[in-house]
Amino acid sequence: MTIDRGLISDCVHCGFCLPTCPTWSLWREEMDSPRGRIYLMEGLVDGTIRLDPTVVEHFDRCLGCMACVTACPSGVRYDRLIEQTRATIEREYRRPAGGRALRSAVFSVFPHRRRLRAALTLAPLGRALPVPGTLKPLVDLAPRWRATRARPPAVTPAQGEKLARVGLLTGCVQSVLFGDVNAATARVLAAEGYEVVAPRRLGCCGALAIHAGRHDDGLRRARRTIEAFERAGVELVVSNAAGCGSNLKDYGELLAEDPVYAERARAFSERARDVSELLGSGPPRAERHPLALRVAFQDSCHLAHAQRVRAAPRTVLSEIPGLELLEPAEQDICCGSAGIYNLVQAQAARELGDRKAANVLATEPTAYASANPGCLVQLSSALRRAGKPLPTLHPVELVDASIRGVDAERLLTGARR
Repeated sequence: MTIDRGLISDCVHCGFCLPTCPTWSLWREEMDSPRGRIYLMEGLVDGTIRLDPTVVEHFDRCLGCMACVTACPSGVRYDRLIEQTRATIEREYRRPAGGRALRSAVFSVFPHRRRLRAALTLAPLGRALPVPGTLKPLVDLAPRWRATRARPPAVTPAQGEKLARVGLLTGCVQSVLFGDVNAATARVLAAEGYEVVAPRRLGCCGALAIHAGRHDDGLRRARRTIEAFERAGVELVVSNAAGCGSNLKDYGELLAEDPVYAERARAFSERARDVSELLGSGPPRAERHPLALRVAFQDSCHLAHAQRVRAAPRTVLSEIPGLELLEPAEQDICCGSAGIYNLVQAQAARELGDRKAANVLATEPTAYASANPGCLVQLSSALRRAGKPLPTLHPVELVDASIRGVDAERLLTGARR
């Protein structure tokens, strides 16, 4: 994969991207804005700039949140450019030993569910004992709640008339830290008339690798994901993790040059949906019971910007009687999670997380919700630092509680914080 000169030339350097860029808002440094990074990309393509530590640092500081893609009036594909640049860095640049060790640890553990579960059991020990500085973010961000082994059945029958047979991507981090979200997703979709298939042996979809520049690993996992859902014979593929869902919708482009998978990947991407898109596509079939909560809802960057899905989760939550939906300020500014960003750029991520937590708390909510596992982990950590840990929920858990008639007190008592 090389950096596409044609995509670079689309940028007219107008600066509309700057106000929405998290790193520009932190440092006011041109090279830490999308426009500045595109200048650097152009220099790399022209050969006037080389991949030295300073240049690589400016690219590493990018969260890949894609707020600039939404803001750009010229339609610049910064999402593709930053992925191509990161792949170039991973291929051509040798990072210092500490950086290599941290990234190796992340990709040796996170996409593998058993390894991740084992690592989480060691987190309390890591908090009590000294750990190397490069590994400290892993310990600091480890959730304080106990990860459950909840998971949906292999097949959940539709209730009433079946609308479609859908495949549910249970994922890697999602299935370990938020297995109960997957179980809730299957119940809600079934209640709304969908037969839900959850392939058992399918793990990581490749999103973490693709977004970090590990292109070959990401494509290998993409092919495996396509094959698994083809075998399942599903009509649609559903994700409840925004970063993963964005990756599924990109398979068609990512595998466009693959002679075996190109057409299959294109068809797969056309069938990929975020769970909120299905639930918000028509009037609810299952009755919603009242849920008296004030919920601060945070847009996940890869749902709002990469997938361009904003209205659907709000529609879904607004259908719950008694639920008051709150909008924190600065929705377009990333919370600092961004795949592995809060591990490899811990200080910047912490500042952004604290900023987001302050905006959430300003709404005076009784609960916090977002549609991405990384956001939920990031904000729960920031809220703990602020001394005000809130119940942290995925929107589909609120819908599930409403359908099942779980009252607000019971839901909040059992919620992660």
